Amino acid sequence: MKFVFTCKLLIVFALCALSLNAQTTAKPTLYLVGDSTVNNSGEGFQGWGNVVGEFFDPAKINVVNRARGGRSSRTFYTENLWKQVADELKSGDFVLIQFGHNDGGAIDKEKFRGSIRGVGDERQEITGQNGQPETVYTFGWYLRKFIADARAKNATVVLLSPVPRNQWKDGSVKRENESYGKWSREIAEKQKVAFLDLNEITAKKYEKIGAETVKTQYFTTKDNTHTSAAGAKINAESVVEGLRKLKNVSLRNYLLKK
Repeated sequence: MKFVFTCKLLIVFALCALSLNAQTTAKPTLYLVGDSTVNNSGEGFQGWGNVVGEFFDPAKINVVNRARGGRSSRTFYTENLWKQVADELKSGDFVLIQFGHNDGGAIDKEKFRGSIRGVGDERQEITGQNGQPETVYTFGWYLRKFIADARAKNATVVLLSPVPRNQWKDGSVKRENESYGKWSREIAEKQKVAFLDLNEITAKKYEKIGAETVKTQYFTTKDNTHTSAAGAKINAESVVEGLRKLKNVSLRNYLLKK
């Protein structure tokens, strides 16, 4: 009996050790959070999040694209899409967050997805799309919420400015450095998280390539926001370029060398 009990005890210890080892050696996960410019599977469309995983070492990290088309920072929160990500986060994970394209929509009509402009503490009480009361906050409030929840799980957040649209003036690509790109940077600085200026990196590339080529190769014929497969790749390359320059963010260590 003593021998059987000892064997059972040893088996329990061994299983516990295996479980602990599995937890400590589990690969981190990189979650991508954003709108259709990050995740898009429509005909002719593609988001940078659909291809950026190709630049990471799959033996070291998992890349999970949770971005959803048509969402703003507000609706990603109110539809519990963010909660799904936050519930899965574990210590050592990473989150890339890019919003802004849909946050400029109407707050209390049409698609009910607009957030209040800016990074302050303003709020607005409305009757939501479902007829229920809703408190709408600023763009910055939602970003702060995402950061706080990720930090609670000891995960690392990188905020990104939105990818540039195919909009030009006098040979230059229109920037988002006076609105959502600016506000993303401000929140990143105040919350002491990394900021990746995706808007600026890709805009400079577009300007070198030229407006006509950008229009025909990197965007679809349907609008000036959603990218083609080639456009998704150039944005993904911009993300990687920006990550390599973030010296205090260990996510760059998971990138493939080539």
